[in-house]
Amino acid sequence: MSYDRALTIFSPDGHLFQVEYAQEAVRKGTCAVGICGKDSVILGVEKKAALKLQDSRTMRKIHRLDDHIFIASAGLVADARVLVDMARVECQNHRLTVEDPPSVEFITHYIASIQQRYTQSGGRRPFGISTLIVGFDPDNTPKLFQTDPAGIYYQWKANAIGRNSQTVHEFLEKHYTADISEADGIKLAVKSLLEVVQTGAKNIEILVITRDGSRTPNIEEIEQVIRTIEAEKAEEAERKSSRRRPGAAPSS
Repeated sequence: MSYDRALTIFSPDGHLFQVEYAQEAVRKGTCAVGICGKDSVILGVEKKAALKLQDSRTMRKIHRLDDHIFIASAGLVADARVLVDMARVECQNHRLTVEDPPSVEFITHYIASIQQRYTQSGGRRPFGISTLIVGFDPDNTPKLFQTDPAGIYYQWKANAIGRNSQTVHEFLEKHYTADISEADGIKLAVKSLLEVVQTGAKNIEILVITRDGSRTPNIEEIEQVIRTIEAEKAEEAERKSSRRRPGAAPSS
């Protein structure tokens, strides 16, 4: 029996192959990074270069769900667009019904529930995306959540999805600190994306969310951050080189 053709049939070893194929689509998608700091949340994404005659506004990887909640995805862009539209409607429904803005976990739970629903019915396929959902709760607490095609969601301090996400995740583990500031968060997001992006600032997009709102650093700001990172790398390389030189004074 072909277990990879039917969504609702488990293989003998307990796998739903269609869900695993969706997760493979995520692993081939562009990289996205989320970092939760003490007073801000940073989203960084790898952008594909727009063609000369293409409108770059139609290639956004970061979307606003509500005034205080944003989402980035890795995987199939068309699937992300549909899920974003559904989440935006649910945010407005929550405001209309409860008369309060939704929490980040509430909308994450809604998105994960939709993704899970598409893994248990015939005649449809799973969403081929993972998402990073960030924002501030009504009590001004910064939050970062991640969902995957199986409908699982987790809260993170920092995480990456998409192409080479494991490499980026390991980099974040080494350099993340719980009290990271906004400026250091931007630098860490750019530095982690440079692990997979070779073309510099023009293929990196950063979003900064604070209690007062959100902003998108322009390409000049990102280039300045990259120059700072490169200068730090050069200084570190020079320090290591001086230690290896014969006759160099021992470090204290």
